Amino acid sequence: MKIGITCYPTYGGSGIVATELGKELADRGHEIHFISYAPPLRLNEGKALTYFHEVEVTTYPLFDHAPYALALATKMAEVAEAHSLDLLHCHYAIPHSVSAYLAKSMLSPRRLPIVTTLHGTDITLVGRDRSYLPITRFSIEKSDGITAVSQFLRAATYRTLGVRNEIEVIYNFVNCDIYQPSANGSLRESFAPGGESILIHLSNFRPVKRTPAVVEIFSRIRKEIPSVLLMVGDGPDRSEAEWTAREHFVEEHVRFLGKRDNIEELIGISDVLLLPSENESFGLVALEAMACEVPVVASKVGGLPEVLTDGEDGYLVEPGNIGIMAERATEILADEGRRRRMGKKGRENAKARFCSNSIIQQYESYYRKILNAS
Repeated sequence: MKIGITCYPTYGGSGIVATELGKELADRGHEIHFISYAPPLRLNEGKALTYFHEVEVTTYPLFDHAPYALALATKMAEVAEAHSLDLLHCHYAIPHSVSAYLAKSMLSPRRLPIVTTLHGTDITLVGRDRSYLPITRFSIEKSDGITAVSQFLRAATYRTLGVRNEIEVIYNFVNCDIYQPSANGSLRESFAPGGESILIHLSNFRPVKRTPAVVEIFSRIRKEIPSVLLMVGDGPDRSEAEWTAREHFVEEHVRFLGKRDNIEELIGISDVLLLPSENESFGLVALEAMACEVPVVASKVGGLPEVLTDGEDGYLVEPGNIGIMAERATEILADEGRRRRMGKKGRENAKARFCSNSIIQQYESYYRKILNAS
């Protein structure tokens, strides 16, 4: 198949999943065309059967904001026609599925089915906004196929938008051959030269991730367990998180690493992942940690209970209860046997339910279903 994929080329989960999906599909012989304003972060340059098409937005004094949605629609139509695409796969509803609908209309009567994958905040935040709700619902209902990354998100879409179409749940996935425990002792030693435990947090540092709370949780753990904290990513709450580290006198033990490419290695050398989010439609980073045999201490919100099993491969804590979250992480770090058992169970669960081999097949089957029905 020849598939056009549009996503946000940023550090968020939707862009990461879309990019990894495209790469996995290319490995299976499909021709993948990424269409966006910048190359996705995890897209390998020169990878066979993957192509990037940049959306260039013309600036004009009349426009307060560049009309990206219109430029994207034009580029989608151009790429679909020039490369005979079989379908467009949009990740994150706004504005991608709107632009895809315009591109499809421009090319009529040529067939160009649209699959829209809902990832979370496109429904729980943006889609709920009264300014965007009608256009979000319209663009989803005009898609030929709709998928959601969790049962939680599917239910939230029906509840929030009143969408009438069938929504297929296809979970996020992880490449279990790439995400695995790391044997890179020198990397671990560079962060924990005294043999300290390593905690890690990865996100886009937006308010929903409660990034400053990660540092506060760590400050409590640090009183009981010699440890360091790796903060991977960047975003609007980074400065507040840095201030929190100074306020709790742990700044020398917290490493703000920014956006990194080798996150599988960083997770692989860690002992516990902290994820105190206000909401997570799936929690991709939790799955990546599980594959690396790293126990997860996370909020009991959204789709995370569909990924983690409380007390088995990590702990789920009521959102906002940083005291209990610190206690759970401390318990894991204080008992190496428990930490190893939880880690191994996490990888076992990741391989059984979320490895890319099985999930990519679900996408392939879904594409064929949509193509046959269109």
